[in-house]
Amino acid sequence: MNRLLRRLVFAMLLGVVVYGAFALYRGFSEIGASLLSFWWPAFFLGCALAMGNYLTRFLKWEYYLAKLDVRGVPKTDSLLTFLSGFVLTITPGKVGEVAKSLVLRQTHGVAMARTATIVLAERLTDVLGVVILIVLGSAGFSGGLVWAAVGSVLVFIILAVIASDTVFSSILSQLERASHAVAKHVPKVREAWESLRVITTPRALVLPTLLSVVAWTLEGLSLWVILRGFGQITAIPVACFFYAVATLAGALVPVPGGLGVTEGMLEEQLFRVGGVDKVISTSAMILTRFATLWFAVLVGFVALSLLRIRFPGLMSDGEPKDPPPAADQAGD
Repeated sequence: MNRLLRRLVFAMLLGVVVYGAFALYRGFSEIGASLLSFWWPAFFLGCALAMGNYLTRFLKWEYYLAKLDVRGVPKTDSLLTFLSGFVLTITPGKVGEVAKSLVLRQTHGVAMARTATIVLAERLTDVLGVVILIVLGSAGFSGGLVWAAVGSVLVFIILAVIASDTVFSSILSQLERASHAVAKHVPKVREAWESLRVITTPRALVLPTLLSVVAWTLEGLSLWVILRGFGQITAIPVACFFYAVATLAGALVPVPGGLGVTEGMLEEQLFRVGGVDKVISTSAMILTRFATLWFAVLVGFVALSLLRIRFPGLMSDGEPKDPPPAADQAGD
């Protein structure tokens, strides 16, 4: 837990540096003046819309647990487990959200190899959902389809690799020929890969992708209402397009939470494409990131704290002394 807190503090300090640099570039007094004129209920509405994003994505989490036949986890625990993953949403590519699997193992005895692949499936369907929003909103924007093409190619490459028995066998053979320390993990890799293929078949991708479209539309609406709070009238599809492009850019660059990349892309789009005033574009970007990224971290921290009250040994620097019995899992 101490390591987790250190990572959070580091990420927060990095965020301060990033937003401080943007504010310094635009002018602290100008940014302050724009915030004074802002209609603050719009910010809280933006946070509510972001919360809608999290709850919609929770439905994906439940869907994947059902696909993997993981049973016996109470819905309240499952929700808190899912939300707790947002504590590490500021890791590159959000891979830190695999901590959800660690939480399930420590609280309900679910093997990590079974559920860790859910994180990749979530990211995959998130990318699909974001690409769909970009395609829908790219009409009339030069260069919009370029981002859609980049995301689509990335998704299809990942799907092709997952579906390929040749690639899978090649990876396993390479691992088996490696040192003993590596080779001993082959059975877990095999189990994880098989779980991943179960939840990324074409049919299994349809519902989660639709949920992703709804979820990321809600965060696009968060940007829209915050712009309205500054008196800026922007079409909803355009706001969703800006947010989706910035989100995809931040996901493709391996920096914690897309810090600096997502912010810069969002601000530039608002100013250069959306015609939003320079200062307001910076202020709207900062508030949107607080309502989406940093609010998620806060929600995750609260969820993890509630879980630690119920399970005192959870996420400690050592292993829990008395692991709970395993949840019902078909095939285990």
